[in-house]
Amino acid sequence: MPKHGKKYEEAAKLIEANKLYETEEAIELAKKTASAKFDETVEVAIKLGVDPKHADQQVRGAVVLPHGTGKTKTVLVFAKGEKAKEAEAAGADFVGADDLVAKIQGGWTEFDVAVATPDMMGTVGRLGKVLGPKGLMPNPKVGTVTLDVTRAINEIKAGKIEYRTDKAGNIHAPIGKTSFDNAKLIENFQTLVDVLNKVKPAAAKGQYMRSITVSTTMGPGVKVNPLKVSTKR
Repeated sequence: MPKHGKKYEEAAKLIEANKLYETEEAIELAKKTASAKFDETVEVAIKLGVDPKHADQQVRGAVVLPHGTGKTKTVLVFAKGEKAKEAEAAGADFVGADDLVAKIQGGWTEFDVAVATPDMMGTVGRLGKVLGPKGLMPNPKVGTVTLDVTRAINEIKAGKIEYRTDKAGNIHAPIGKTSFDNAKLIENFQTLVDVLNKVKPAAAKGQYMRSITVSTTMGPGVKVNPLKVSTKR
């Protein structure tokens, strides 16, 4: 078993290992356990009662957190002509077409999110092996393949995050920073939970939200009662 540092061990003492906390208390505890010198990210891990091996049980999409994530994302847009001008006007950090494709093929990936207009996907598709593994490939399911590039850029800059079940049916997502007020973290948390409830696959059986854990970048996990969270609105 890997050993944790003294700060982690001290933080873990604040948490009752088998207790399921209310959302408000869990977030407060998570913030108290943050011991790093930087502004740690507050993260949520949610175990869903789905089997991602089946296409009809995969959970994937995007949500705009009302208070953002505390991180400004660098946005790249693949577009030509008027759409390229629109992207520049909307505040995209990088805009281009074949020139950007060539640059990325050369190994450059200094951006957080890629957006593309539908007409560019034939060209952008050549970057699948580069962008796919990094989670940077534009995808219509999360709103990054679109003609409305202004809206896409504005949402990303405002705090849009993507969520996707891993092989074990878990969702991992940031909901802000430890410097955020508790109320903002709670609202971001509940917004994510509400969206996941709305996109629950019809094929999912039994309890949908199996477990929820809140933690900071360097801190221990705090378990949240999934039954109480999933019934809130």
